[in-house]
Amino acid sequence: MPENKDPNNTDEPSGISVFKDWMLILATIVIVGLDQLTKYLVREYMSYGQSIPETGFFRLTYYTNSGTIFGLFPNIPVILTIASVVAIVCLIYFYRTQKNVGVWLRVSIALLLSGAIGNFIDRVSMGEVTDFIDVGMWPVFNIADSAITCGIFLLLLVTVVLPELGKSKERKESEIPSDQS
Repeated sequence: MPENKDPNNTDEPSGISVFKDWMLILATIVIVGLDQLTKYLVREYMSYGQSIPETGFFRLTYYTNSGTIFGLFPNIPVILTIASVVAIVCLIYFYRTQKNVGVWLRVSIALLLSGAIGNFIDRVSMGEVTDFIDVGMWPVFNIADSAITCGIFLLLLVTVVLPELGKSKERKESEIPSDQS
């Protein structure tokens, strides 16, 4: 029996939504995997404090961080671990409660989730986060930190600055009044 569709209903068909959810999950897994692999390689093949090359604007420098992104709020691992769990739960809740999630909003959520999960894994397994990307005068950071930073900027862009980027194409087309040509 054919399904009656309400033309005002802008929810995606379940097949499309599931596919896009899998794409978000896959992107998150790939970024977390890359983050964890690079941190493992740094811990395995570099000495603490070692920089490759020894001087220069861009280096790989093995460092650990008990705080948040860029070393803020050090030495409170229990609070940061709890905050990571809360952030992950809030991101999932935010994502699941959005009626019309476009590709850029999915990307921002994937970046934020993967960064939070990547650093959460380090905190739980080692009590601190492995950092290794050393650029100019910035504090040493890692792929998870980069994902969080990019995810925050992208989330602000698609929710505040250009909210139409955060909506799916199907939704944007359905918002055009039918009497306009």
